[in-house]
Amino acid sequence: MPQPKRFLPPISALRALESFERTKNVSETGRELGLSQSAVSRQLKVLEEYLDCDLFVRDRKKILLTPAAQTYSEEVRTALDVIGAASLRLKVNPTGGQLNLAILPAFGVRWLAPKLPGFVAAHPEVTINLSTRVIPFDFANEPFHGAVHFGAKDWPDVQYLKLMTETVVAVASPALSENLPSSDVMDIFELPLLHLETRPNAWEIWADKLGFQVKPQQGMLFDQFASMIQAATNGLGAAVIPTYLIERELAEGSLVQLGNADPLSIGSYYFVWPKNEASYLPCELFQNWLGTFSDQYVV
Repeated sequence: MPQPKRFLPPISALRALESFERTKNVSETGRELGLSQSAVSRQLKVLEEYLDCDLFVRDRKKILLTPAAQTYSEEVRTALDVIGAASLRLKVNPTGGQLNLAILPAFGVRWLAPKLPGFVAAHPEVTINLSTRVIPFDFANEPFHGAVHFGAKDWPDVQYLKLMTETVVAVASPALSENLPSSDVMDIFELPLLHLETRPNAWEIWADKLGFQVKPQQGMLFDQFASMIQAATNGLGAAVIPTYLIERELAEGSLVQLGNADPLSIGSYYFVWPKNEASYLPCELFQNWLGTFSDQYVV
């Protein structure tokens, strides 16, 4: 709901407050904003008068923000950052819309990024901005129009477009695999095991799909697949990894599949967007474009 304009102070005064909060010095604020010391003081005074409350504690030696003003200035900084980012996006793309997407790192690099030039060629009026998010979030509190989600349909209040069913295998370096006495699945759990922060139960889920109940040992923990794959190829442990991420390593032999189980599906990738928000053309165009690839990359 729009706020009454009477609660929106002049932006020049807000910039002066934001700068003063960082510099703690009127003269330094003036140099930063290209204003005289007296002009900065006037801007700060204008803000106090506009808000009809004291923002500063003044003594003979220095000026300090009140605790409430400190909090206010931090919120103002966030708002100014949003305005600045919006202005930059408009400057670089004055004729079209912005599409802010949250992506998963490995999926974004290996599946989405190679396809994006096709969308850009078809819709040059839309500017895509990509950021990384690895867990679901509330769209109402984040500046995204859509996101890539892995797992099940467990993200509340969103709509789903299935992109790809993921299959995984247990792998290790050839040298480490030689330590296995047999191809039995349970023998794998005697090896050092590698784990991913966002999939802490991957080994349990993989074993359960094969009909085994296990509690894997603790091991090295990684925040991204790329570093875990590198660790596995260097013989630091076995890992459960999506097949589409290690096609080259399996073909070259730097990683080998463990056990005699076929690749298993433990989840799917989806494109999700807010369910109850008004339609937004750039996001609709992107959804339609993604639909042409939906579940075409099943390994």
